[in-house]
Amino acid sequence: TLLSLGDDVATGLGQRSLPVKLGAMLCVALLTGVSVALAGKIAFVGLLIPHITRYLIGVDYRWVIPCSGLIGGVFLGMSDVLSRFLNYPFETPIGVVTSVIGIPFFLYLIRRKGGGEHA
Repeated sequence: TLLSLGDDVATGLGQRSLPVKLGAMLCVALLTGVSVALAGKIAFVGLLIPHITRYLIGVDYRWVIPCSGLIGGVFLGMSDVLSRFLNYPFETPIGVVTSVIGIPFFLYLIRRKGGGEHA
């Protein structure tokens, strides 16, 4: 809660920001990894696409939810086509393609929002 007020205010109130930020980033990475490991690599799309949709469309859930379905379907279809032609005549696993696109975006989100700073 203190970090949501900003680094300067949190430090002024006695909060050590760096350990809390590092712990939060570690928890986010660990929880994302566990959920993808349990649900499967393609389910990673379910974690990724709503964030991308919110970035593109805005925060109104009347638009985010239906657009997430459409963008997710297009994203997975394009990832499938790309995975088939990336290492032709062999097929690259689709989880690799979704991860190559998704991991940099999640790292961007962690850097932008994960540190308790306001965007």
